[in-house]
Amino acid sequence: MNTSLRMTVYSCVLAALMVVGAYISIPVGPVPIVLANFFVLLAGLLLGSRWGVASVAIYLVLGALGLPVFAGGSAGIGVFAGPTGGYLVGYLAAALVVGLVASGGVVLDIVGLVAGALAIYALGIPWLKHVLNVPWPKAFALGMVPFLAGDAIKVAAAFAVVRVLKRSAPELFPGFSRASADNPPATGLPGSPV
Repeated sequence: MNTSLRMTVYSCVLAALMVVGAYISIPVGPVPIVLANFFVLLAGLLLGSRWGVASVAIYLVLGALGLPVFAGGSAGIGVFAGPTGGYLVGYLAAALVVGLVASGGVVLDIVGLVAGALAIYALGIPWLKHVLNVPWPKAFALGMVPFLAGDAIKVAAAFAVVRVLKRSAPELFPGFSRASADNPPATGLPGSPV
């Protein structure tokens, strides 16, 4: 299977997992606890920035087109105008940030995952504040505090899952690395500049 086809398949699989993760929803206020952001972080770490963003974009387009793929089975473009809209857009930023920062090394992968989780908050909290018309402390109390412990677990789990996948199933990722995901190798002869 060529690299582009493999990465397209992986992107679609991760988008499908985001759908499943969104259905695992615990309402705790205007923003529910979901597992979708775990798969967003995983997409950025496993697929790199370009394919990770593509995976999230597939998920968001499906929801915008009316398929019930968002938290609790919600759907439609109107969801983006609601309290969770900033978090959904933040998923794109998270996959991009994780993919750009992570390098396959322990430290940068962890930093990338944490930065990705923070990117979701960076877009989600201001939008939540705007939609609900609440002061900043209330926006943080509603849109970040209930999720911190769970997101720390999701960051650790995404890191562990990718480590296990790359070690135990290398045949699924032949030659796969952050560099090959974001910048496919040149097709020239070994040692040639192209």
